Amino acid sequence: MLRRTVREFASRSVAPLARKIDTENWYPRELVREMGKMGILVPNVSEDMGGAGLDLLGVSVVLEEIARYSGSASLIPEVQGTLVSHVIAKYGSKRVVEEVIPKLASGDAIGAFALSEPCCGSDAANIETTIERQGGEWVVKGTKMWTTQGLYADYFLVFGRIGERSERHRNIAAILLRRGSCIKTNPIEVMGFRGTGTAEVILDSCRAGDEDLIAPPPTGFKAAMDALNVGRVAISALGIGLAEAAFEEAYSFLTQRTVFGRPVIEFQGIQFSLSDLYTLIELGRSMVYRAAELYIEGYEDFPTAAAVTKLGVARISVEVVGEALRLMGGYGYSKDSNVERIYRDAKLLEIGEGTNEVQKLVISRHLAKKGAKWLI
Repeated sequence: MLRRTVREFASRSVAPLARKIDTENWYPRELVREMGKMGILVPNVSEDMGGAGLDLLGVSVVLEEIARYSGSASLIPEVQGTLVSHVIAKYGSKRVVEEVIPKLASGDAIGAFALSEPCCGSDAANIETTIERQGGEWVVKGTKMWTTQGLYADYFLVFGRIGERSERHRNIAAILLRRGSCIKTNPIEVMGFRGTGTAEVILDSCRAGDEDLIAPPPTGFKAAMDALNVGRVAISALGIGLAEAAFEEAYSFLTQRTVFGRPVIEFQGIQFSLSDLYTLIELGRSMVYRAAELYIEGYEDFPTAAAVTKLGVARISVEVVGEALRLMGGYGYSKDSNVERIYRDAKLLEIGEGTNEVQKLVISRHLAKKGAKWLI
């Protein structure tokens, strides 16, 4: 029922906007509010807060289905829900949760997850942003990069450090900042997931109160990793949706295209290629759903499961979409197709929320600690 409902919504409300979002780098604010009304903008929080009360498996289905029509439209609830709202709802005070989460869930407010910096992407424990105590308030200074929704955010979940940089992860905190004159944002042009407000965010002595310190040290780094682990499964679900969309477009094209007097789909080589791609998508979807179930069950090695899923699905998504584009020939390479846009989106799966190499690092540490012990 959930899948059918979201698919009907996405085909009706997302699909007509997908090309405009991409070509004009346009942020679909009204679509965001429409997702809020349905409870799927922040699907992981309770219904009384404006969400859908879904577990990670349900969230994965939502993101997968929206991504079939627009990767950018799916990335918005992925960030708004599994990154920003996840941390605030889990670590924030009752007052902050009640003030902020309903606004994020409805789409009346936009949230941004500000972790990466010019100095540090994969090495999140080395960030330079400072949070200092001055005159009974917290003062935040620093620069963040690659911040999805940063251009339009009303709330910024910022990760910085209280104390010396040499302490690395031990003194990192998460603090909530509201947009004001102390925050300057600069747009960053990216090849894919356009229209999501990717920005550089400059924090010039922003002030916040004690309740805005969502996760003080040493909890701040844990909160960031917690969100990223959940986010790795969520964005993998999005990646499966992209692969499905590319496959479906290629399949339709190959059934209609004729060469040497025959539909291309009748050539066995093409049939075998499609069979391989279909199998990869089913493998990837199974990985996503199983990782989501492990999280629901409270599995202790969930971070490893999330890394395995993210690494596997990133490869699957890029391979499937790339091969779908190739099978469609010149049309696939042109901007008249959807697969060209999908290919540009899929490449982020190898980079965002932890590069392939970061996932390998997490998996390698699991192996070094537990040897050849399987996740299940």
